[in-house]
Amino acid sequence: MKALALKLVGILLIFSTIALALSRAPDLPVEALVPRWAPAPSDFVDVKGQLVHLRDVGPREDPLPLVLLHGTSASLHTWEGWVPALQPRRRVITLDLPGFGLTGPFTGAYANVGYSPDAQAKFVLDLLDQLGVQRFVAGGNSLGGGVAWRIATQAPARVERLILVDAEGLAFMPEELPLGWMLARVPVFNRLLKHLLPRELVAQGLATSYGDPQRITPELVDRYLELTLRAGNRAALLEWLQTVELGKDAARVQTLTLPTLILWGGRDRVIPLAAGQEFQRRIAGSRLVVFDELGHVPQEEDAARSVQPVLEFLGLAP
Repeated sequence: MKALALKLVGILLIFSTIALALSRAPDLPVEALVPRWAPAPSDFVDVKGQLVHLRDVGPREDPLPLVLLHGTSASLHTWEGWVPALQPRRRVITLDLPGFGLTGPFTGAYANVGYSPDAQAKFVLDLLDQLGVQRFVAGGNSLGGGVAWRIATQAPARVERLILVDAEGLAFMPEELPLGWMLARVPVFNRLLKHLLPRELVAQGLATSYGDPQRITPELVDRYLELTLRAGNRAALLEWLQTVELGKDAARVQTLTLPTLILWGGRDRVIPLAAGQEFQRRIAGSRLVVFDELGHVPQEEDAARSVQPVLEFLGLAP
């Protein structure tokens, strides 16, 4: 209780000491962010009125493209360390999910559908239909992992293999959460966060997600900060965080029968390793690989190490 009180005092101090600076963090129009965060091979595709930021690289003749989905508050950039190892022999599609990155909030035919993982899964399937991709390997980290396995339950005939990286979907007890996620569920603070975003809050969230916070660079904080400031993203993020129900769809996990690789950071304090072990127990024949020194985003923290089991799983290892 004392530790919680101290943390709350710390939160109040953060907000009070930077109150004036907070007004300098308005929404940023997507056009202002594209030059820095969407260089080639980035592209934008319109799907039923929703403009999607994506990267589609590798051999077009690949019959089973790899679709990788990022986690909460992240973007397609989270996979930049994996893609060079995969794209010489596999088509790799990464994208900013609606409500995140440069894609921004749901619009067009998807307006007002909400940001549940099932809604995101339906959207990804619509996007793949437009790209002409019928069968594929689905992978994802955190929220993206939850979207990936839900895609496999919504369209089992289309998903050949599944890769879960510190994935969402089961009930769990977090050891620690980013302060921003905690504040999103606190009255008054959640209203402030629709308009304000201290850089310190973003940095703290990354420190919670990394096994070794020393790996966090100013450039990494810049990326998460600026893409969260993309117009509409904060409101979408708050909507997702305020409505998420941990473990709501957990019973669907054991219906999965496809080959599944589960990767987990042994120092993940957001979704602890016990959840990864439970995924392995529920998905028959799945394989669990644990990176003892990594945290919630192993694909970012140590791309070279974390992609190796993926290369083996896909038959790409030398």
